[in-house]
Amino acid sequence: MTQYNNKGGQCGTCETCGRCDEKSLANCPEGVTLYTIMTYSENFAGILNQITAVFTRRQVNIESLSVCASSTPGVHKYTITCFCTEETVQLITKQIEKKIDVLQARYYTQDQIFIQEVALLKLSTPRLLENREISRIIRVHSAKIVEVNETYSIVNITGMPEDIESLYSSLASLDCVLQFVRTGAIAVTKNPRELLNEYLDVRRQEKTE
Repeated sequence: MTQYNNKGGQCGTCETCGRCDEKSLANCPEGVTLYTIMTYSENFAGILNQITAVFTRRQVNIESLSVCASSTPGVHKYTITCFCTEETVQLITKQIEKKIDVLQARYYTQDQIFIQEVALLKLSTPRLLENREISRIIRVHSAKIVEVNETYSIVNITGMPEDIESLYSSLASLDCVLQFVRTGAIAVTKNPRELLNEYLDVRRQEKTE
């Protein structure tokens, strides 16, 4: 019998669909879960294309991607989230790390990292003023109104991805959202060891010998 996930997607291809929520994924027969891959590389042109090509070859959709400078001068950090099996994320991580300019790549489950996102919502000011429920929802989600004029209001929220999705869904149901944008996930590990620093220390030591 054909099975369907909670959002109407046909099961059996879960490695690429990523449409089940966390509750459904806990019982997913495909063993799919959300992984976060953190990659560090030197700041050379074309690295991002090389990294995303690995996902394309494996037919895995990238859920979010953010790139920023790391605390190490000259090193950039890529934070990528995706739904897949552990076997697939292991292969993807190994292939990324083989890239000549990649210093390190590691994958993590949600309980191994601290993860946050930032989102902006542009709301209709007339709707905001006429419906007190909108202001209540904003307060409940610990969001902030950072700009108000007679046409629109800007709401800012920082939090877990599910918190942002909850706020957007609640406000969208009141037909007041004009625009919505969110950053990719940013994350730090809970590991007390800084693996990149250890790796770079070893490299520096090898160069001096």
